[in-house]
Amino acid sequence: MTDEKLLQGPIHNVHVELGATFAPFGGWEMPVQYAGTVGEHTAVRTTVGLFDVSHLGKATVKGPGAAAFVNSALSNDLGRIRPGKAQYTLCCTPEGGVIDDLIAYYVSDDEIFLVPNAANTATVVAELQKAAPEGITVTDEHRGYAVFAVQGPKSAEVLAALGLPTEMEYMAYADAEWEGRPVRVCRTGYTGEHGYELLPRWEDSEAVFRALLEQVKAADGQPAGLGARDTLRTEMGYPLHGHELSVDISPLEARTGWAVGWKKADFWGKAALDKEKAEGPKRILLGLKAIDRGVLRQGQTVLRGEDTVGETTSGTFSPSLKVGIALALLDTAAGIQPGDEVEVDVRGRRLKCEVIRPPFVEARTA
Repeated sequence: MTDEKLLQGPIHNVHVELGATFAPFGGWEMPVQYAGTVGEHTAVRTTVGLFDVSHLGKATVKGPGAAAFVNSALSNDLGRIRPGKAQYTLCCTPEGGVIDDLIAYYVSDDEIFLVPNAANTATVVAELQKAAPEGITVTDEHRGYAVFAVQGPKSAEVLAALGLPTEMEYMAYADAEWEGRPVRVCRTGYTGEHGYELLPRWEDSEAVFRALLEQVKAADGQPAGLGARDTLRTEMGYPLHGHELSVDISPLEARTGWAVGWKKADFWGKAALDKEKAEGPKRILLGLKAIDRGVLRQGQTVLRGEDTVGETTSGTFSPSLKVGIALALLDTAAGIQPGDEVEVDVRGRRLKCEVIRPPFVEARTA
């Protein structure tokens, strides 16, 4: 995709003003870093960081029985939550692969608000529209709302300074206002830190972002880009669609089976996933922590002795641990367990790694 065809978010001019460097991601031109990925990562772990992730999709499912319809389609069980709560869920293929992972906001029995990944929004919306019964409408609202993530130990302090709600349990949300502008505030994030995701209207986004940024800087925090978002989520072992999840990687392989409502009567891919669960997945996602010096990246071969036992799905340098880390799909038949040692082929050199079960660092989402 050429730069001319990349989409831009509602506050692209602000990122330019802040000196961001950009790269394509999911069809959008995204800020990768401002002052530097390591510094931005450290700010999130120690104070607070502010991300613009408005490239994420948004869609509304409305009509009598909308929640029941979404529950019959997506993997997780909406019956476990109530209005005012959000839920991580999966949109699966009939074969048990993952079209996308997304957040579902339970507005009411007749309205569900969805936040899918940028590149997959059109597909998710189309699949839901095709399956929706009469009376239920599925609307793509990709440019209806911005999404800002305020993440880190001082995130509540930032929101409180703007009069926004902070006292809510994890995965709960509240519809609020800032200076007369509606903002949905949810206790969610992709960093492993205490944090919030805010959804203002697209047209209100610059004013909201600038107000947040002022308070983030007052709290010794920084704006943070896609680079820090990736290092933070990799340290937590959180999957990224296209890496740890795809139409060829099932929830069981990716260790996201907890986001499947196994007792539900039906959902897309249920029969295939029930079968895979009974037989056991052929691959499983585990973490690799480098023992030797070297850079781990996606698509590298994992070896034990002379045997190929898997492949890395994501790899990076961990600013928190100061070593290379990776996520990898490993063959279950190899019997590899956390604590074992494997090697990764890094451009023809074997890099020793310890196998661990993520996260690499302790989560502090509470």
